[in-house]
Amino acid sequence: MALQPDYDRKAELKAFDETKTGVKGLVDSGVTEVPPIFLLPTPENLNSEHPEDLTLPTIDLQGINDSIRRKEVVEQVKDASETWGFFQIVNHGIPISVLEEMIKGMKDFHEQESEMKKKWYTREVSGKTRVVYNSNFDLYTGPVTNWRDTVYVNMLPNPPKPHELPPPCRDILLDYSELMMKLGVCLFELMSEALGLESNHLLDMGCADGLAVQGHYYPCCPQPELTIGSPCHTDNDFITILLQDHIGGLKVLYQDQWTNVPPTPGALIVNVGDFLQLITNDKFVSSQHKVVANKAGPRVSVASFFTTGAIETLKVYEPIAELLSEDNPAKYRSTTLKEYVNYYRAKGLDGISSLLHFKI
Repeated sequence: MALQPDYDRKAELKAFDETKTGVKGLVDSGVTEVPPIFLLPTPENLNSEHPEDLTLPTIDLQGINDSIRRKEVVEQVKDASETWGFFQIVNHGIPISVLEEMIKGMKDFHEQESEMKKKWYTREVSGKTRVVYNSNFDLYTGPVTNWRDTVYVNMLPNPPKPHELPPPCRDILLDYSELMMKLGVCLFELMSEALGLESNHLLDMGCADGLAVQGHYYPCCPQPELTIGSPCHTDNDFITILLQDHIGGLKVLYQDQWTNVPPTPGALIVNVGDFLQLITNDKFVSSQHKVVANKAGPRVSVASFFTTGAIETLKVYEPIAELLSEDNPAKYRSTTLKEYVNYYRAKGLDGISSLLHFKI
């Protein structure tokens, strides 16, 4: 689709931003074509064949307090984190009813009256704002606008008072975050052991000091092949635990092939973030992933990011000394989470890893 010569992208972005109703507002207004700001340079091939033999590893956390079973699980976590950078977990201890309520809470936030929702709309990213609702954090820097709206809530290190949270998801956010923290602690212990370290090593480094919960809303799209829900990117945290609804659309890049990650009821997806790749000196990999747009919808997903993000902390991170040797020297310079996150956000989701900027 050729753009008109008089197309003013910056003005279109500003007009879209100023509605404060995001992509959902466009869909509600009855758009039948994807507006120019959302158009990909080349359409997504939504019918591409997916390699049948490539399936995201699934790890069953049942019985991990038994020493023999735990060794097996640690080995699976090691293998998945070194190769895929992604794995699915089942029997993680969070009831399906809680998962469903969390999806519903985020859906209700995005589907509440526009005037109520607009109160939370902001582009403030200093870490001082508890709740950030907008469409495309990189709206003005990213190469293409994505077909999704997002609400981002900082839950830790400074836990919120209930009145600071949006009413549609207030109670479930508090309950869900508490369960996510317990699960995160369990995963960091398994990952520490998978690295050959003491089980508390990553926790002692502060990997579970921060938690942000992000609710993505991908409205149904009239021309899904012309745009993208989330472009090819990696996450800027230690780990992400993703809950997705039944719609699907997540794809992970593995062995140079885009692999579908279909939703499994009750399962959660775990992925290694850039910062875990940095401190493990590339032993664990932060993999590229994306979400395609869809005629069906809305798709709702909830991502729990283990990071202190843009919040000022004194912690400086560098590759873990115990993982280094003469043959395997540090590949990254030391940095803070805040510096990393600020660089990542300023750069936008352009498909290039932010890790390259921190290589020695």
